[in-house]
Amino acid sequence: MGPAPTSSPASGLLTAQHESLVRLPRSTPSVIVLAPSLVGVAVFVYGFIGYTIALSFTSSTMLPHWDWVGVSQYLRLFGNYRWGIAVHNMLVFGGLYIVGATTIGLTLAILLDQRIRVEGALRSVFLYPMALSFIVTGVVWQWVMNPGLGLEHLVHELGWPGFSFEWIVEPEFAIYCVVIAGVWQISGYVMAIFLAGLRAVNPEIIRAAKIDGASPYQTYWHVVIPTLRPTFLSALVVQAHMAIKSYDLVVALTKGGPGNATELPTTFMYSSAFLRDELALGASSAVVLLTTIAAIVIPYLYSELRNDDLDKGVRLRKRSNSRGATDNA
Repeated sequence: MGPAPTSSPASGLLTAQHESLVRLPRSTPSVIVLAPSLVGVAVFVYGFIGYTIALSFTSSTMLPHWDWVGVSQYLRLFGNYRWGIAVHNMLVFGGLYIVGATTIGLTLAILLDQRIRVEGALRSVFLYPMALSFIVTGVVWQWVMNPGLGLEHLVHELGWPGFSFEWIVEPEFAIYCVVIAGVWQISGYVMAIFLAGLRAVNPEIIRAAKIDGASPYQTYWHVVIPTLRPTFLSALVVQAHMAIKSYDLVVALTKGGPGNATELPTTFMYSSAFLRDELALGASSAVVLLTTIAAIVIPYLYSELRNDDLDKGVRLRKRSNSRGATDNA
């Protein structure tokens, strides 16, 4: 019998390192992969949000300088005539945008819910505008509404020289041109949201309504649509935050004109910070916009997370009850 094999200190060290690697948590690789993105988000998103908030309490003009002036920039903002026009335009645009897109999207979803043969093709056609950037949408609708190139010119060529459609150059109607372009782009997306909600409705409810003699209109109006309240909330939140942060559509379509007729808070923020050398004033308007969006989105996210927790609790109680019944049997 020869001597028993002995392990060297180096091999023991390698074995210990291997065992320590094996003991790493399973989440470690994913944390390592996500770490650069998390750091980037922390710096370039939340870091610059904090920087903008701090900037809004200074008297910065063309370049930032850190002399604190309290809330004077916010007082200047709320007393600014252009900001008042921008907020008024935002209310008009946002209200018509949400109502128009919701009405058209729900109508299209109900029509597609009839399970017609060309549903797939129509769904793609209706969703296509959302695949375009807002810049492209704005440029296309600028051509369509241009009196010398678009719809008015086409109708004149067809033999109706008295037809007039000059909304885009009329201050009292220009904001409605932005509404038309925005509703055209978002309606297909809203349709997809409502169609998903309609397909989640319990078919037994619809069958019961039909047995009771309800017409299709009565079935949808009194039975189906009331069950879509969470879907309406989701669509409302999506449209509201998109309306508040609309910028590129307005710039491409009207550039905020004629005059200030289509100025929105986002265009006011950009022009104040980068065109009028009012950096702190633009930062204060950005903080107001951020606060408005947060006031809409955060309660929605809280309600969704709360509903998920309630659903998990219900499922756990059902499982425990079923296990208890099995044990008793």
